[in-house]
Amino acid sequence: MSSSHGLSLDPSLPESLARREFLKMLAAAGLATLSMDAPRLMAADLKVMQPAAKADACILIWLAGGMAAPETFDPKRYVPYEKGLEYKRVLSTFPSIPTAVDGVRICEGMEQIASVMDRATLIRSAIQPDLGSILHSRHQFHWHTGYVPPQTVACPHIGAWMARVLGPRNPVMPAFINIGQRLEGVGESEELKAFTSGGFFGGEFGPMNLPYPEEAAAAVRPPKGMDPSRFVNRDKEFRRLADASPNRDVMSDHQYESMMRSMDNAYRLLSAKERMAFDISLETKEVQAEYDTGRFGRGCLLARRLVENGARFVEVTTEYVPFFQWDTHGKGHETVAKMHAEIDRPVAQLIRDLEKRGLLDRTLVVIASEFSRDAMIEGKPGSKAKDQSFNKGTTMESPDHYGLHRHFTGGTSVVMFGGGVRRGHVYGATADERPLVAIKDPVPIEDLHATIFTLMGISPKTAYDIEGRPFYATIDGKGKAITSIYA
Repeated sequence: MSSSHGLSLDPSLPESLARREFLKMLAAAGLATLSMDAPRLMAADLKVMQPAAKADACILIWLAGGMAAPETFDPKRYVPYEKGLEYKRVLSTFPSIPTAVDGVRICEGMEQIASVMDRATLIRSAIQPDLGSILHSRHQFHWHTGYVPPQTVACPHIGAWMARVLGPRNPVMPAFINIGQRLEGVGESEELKAFTSGGFFGGEFGPMNLPYPEEAAAAVRPPKGMDPSRFVNRDKEFRRLADASPNRDVMSDHQYESMMRSMDNAYRLLSAKERMAFDISLETKEVQAEYDTGRFGRGCLLARRLVENGARFVEVTTEYVPFFQWDTHGKGHETVAKMHAEIDRPVAQLIRDLEKRGLLDRTLVVIASEFSRDAMIEGKPGSKAKDQSFNKGTTMESPDHYGLHRHFTGGTSVVMFGGGVRRGHVYGATADERPLVAIKDPVPIEDLHATIFTLMGISPKTAYDIEGRPFYATIDGKGKAITSIYA
């Protein structure tokens, strides 16, 4: 099912109205999904062997908000700050440093990640389309589902595809777990919920959301002081209320039964030994200190423990909140320096720990973001997207202006560790001078997803019958895996 089957936004609308229209369409799509019958694997897929999996588990390190490739994994010419510096002269605001791979350099501030790059394939030519208004929520939806929003049905997250097609690695462990992103009380929370779901597959294939890793243990045990019999009674009462809910009338039997199965799965976990995997305080103080650069670092530690105990897909995010973290529209250099410090040690420690435990070869770790950033261009050359930078001049008159601020979709970096990819390998390239577009082996999202799915043992052509039409793992089933990066 291609994006032309969905709904589209008017790119001329102001951003606030575009977002409002987006939410209305998503709400309509979600209501339609509630009444759908169970999605059925297409007959063609029943006859075709899925590819042999090179990885059993996937950890997505999501640097939400727009990680600037020239400030992280694709350094260009470095120019230090000085008052009156012209924007056009600035390509990177951090000098480059060597990595464990001869001739491959990344940006200063990521020395620990540099030391493990010999376990990675670095893709420097990922690209995204301009989606009219370049909204973070639209691009995050597109990246996580493979489909341009909004659609006429609720599109599953790639983690939900893995949960549905592959099933759990451990029957008591949730197959899809989302760490670090609050879905309530933050900007654009409704948009985030739109893709952080099982979509038309149903609730049982959606994520277990753990916004605070240090509190994850509390999510898998009854409330303190509650005796087991009372907990059993609460579970029974919750089921009675769900059965009597007004939404039951608009829910299909498939959606209702899926919700009930997700409750069964959660209930089963509460009495399983694997629930201890959610308690990061069980690690030694030394190990906790290696990871603890903040909520993201603790999330990486939790992800390692969950994969060790059978989780299929885990996403760990620096969290998307508008104008914070990687969403650097002002004070770019200062903010990215803080983000380097937040991700550097825990990401490198995660890779080392997985390797030490013999898990890295069968665990695919992916570092990605919705798009890159540039100081001059919004979107890509020729784009008519609205410029959303706070700084409209031609020179930098304050350190607050030093950094890359505008959304850039012409060339982005993605890093893959373990899970069947080549070690110490670089794929694709961007131009050395502005515009920093992909000039070698561009990788659109459908091909990136096809690469990930194929490594996990899912054909990118896998399709389910949704309302009488095929809905593919990659749009129209056309995603092509980059097999040249496979080990």
